[in-house]
Amino acid sequence: MKSKQVVHELLKQADIKVGGTRPWDITVHDERLYVRVLKYHVLGLGEAYMDGWWDSPNLDETFSKVIAARLGDKVKLRPSLLLAGLEASLRNHQTVKQAKKNAEHHYNIGNDLYAAMLDERMVYSCGYWRDARNLDEAQEQKLDLICRKLELKKGMRVLEIGCGWGGFLEYAAKNYGIKGVGITPALEQAKIARQRLKGFDVKIEQKDYRQVTGKFDRIISIGMFEHVGPKNYRKFFEVCDERLASGGMMLHHTIGGNVNATNADPWMRKYIFPHGVIPGMGQIVSAIEGLFVIEDLHNFGPDYDKTLMAWHENFNRNYSKLSAEYDERFKRMWNFYLTLSAASFRERDQQLWQVVMRRIEPSPAYRGVR
Repeated sequence: MKSKQVVHELLKQADIKVGGTRPWDITVHDERLYVRVLKYHVLGLGEAYMDGWWDSPNLDETFSKVIAARLGDKVKLRPSLLLAGLEASLRNHQTVKQAKKNAEHHYNIGNDLYAAMLDERMVYSCGYWRDARNLDEAQEQKLDLICRKLELKKGMRVLEIGCGWGGFLEYAAKNYGIKGVGITPALEQAKIARQRLKGFDVKIEQKDYRQVTGKFDRIISIGMFEHVGPKNYRKFFEVCDERLASGGMMLHHTIGGNVNATNADPWMRKYIFPHGVIPGMGQIVSAIEGLFVIEDLHNFGPDYDKTLMAWHENFNRNYSKLSAEYDERFKRMWNFYLTLSAASFRERDQQLWQVVMRRIEPSPAYRGVR
């Protein structure tokens, strides 16, 4: 069976038609697409889109159809891709040195890009949309939800692992009177975070979580655990255990997968998050064994669909204002990333977890908030 026919048959299972007129149908501009997709799977699909070989009026709807039909499970991976995935799972790609390079690849792209795409605080993680009317409100409600879950009080010393551009620490310092430390390995993030936290008793440090010293009443990571890597999960929580003061509490806000993974898909790994891995709940539970008790587990994955589509709208609305270095191929790459990610949450292929933890020690009863 020819490649074109095979792909058409697969797309038919997802109710997608080549040359159709519905929002999720696709147009093929270069018929080499069919061989490329069957040969390189999602890597071939993504690179072909970046090269302009195919289009869709609504990429997110196309990806939703593909994911819902589980088409990815119906295309056999070539040995070269299997070997690349095996290598990624065997090596530790998140050493202190490599983790810094991985972060710089994504977060040092340019602050102008993120300022154009994100909310006013530049919070690059899932918003909380329960009572929100727009992205700014969704992010503010998420920040306040975290503060309430951690029962923050004035004067508490807080460590944020992966502080980004400082949005959470600024909010917590301004509204709850906390002090503390935020760390990020990305220089461009640290620059803005330091400016944002001027006047508050919060220090921003460019370092890895394994290099932090001191004791803290609260520890938080928001959208950072995906960069830790499976070989470091236990080490991560051991560090948190060492840094957490007696009676302390921690919260992890992380994307979660329905299976325990050891590597990411090759397109995402190559172009967006080098060596990032989405953890499964089983991996988290195993990593905290003997250290922490889970006090509260909150899944609001569908909110990430809305967040990503808001970022997608902002990015495309403001694209013309960005510098020339973000060329057409970058634009297509970024749209592929945002819409594919949105569809994965929409179809419940990925989740968003907030996990509140405390040490296994005598503690007052915890009451979760929403």
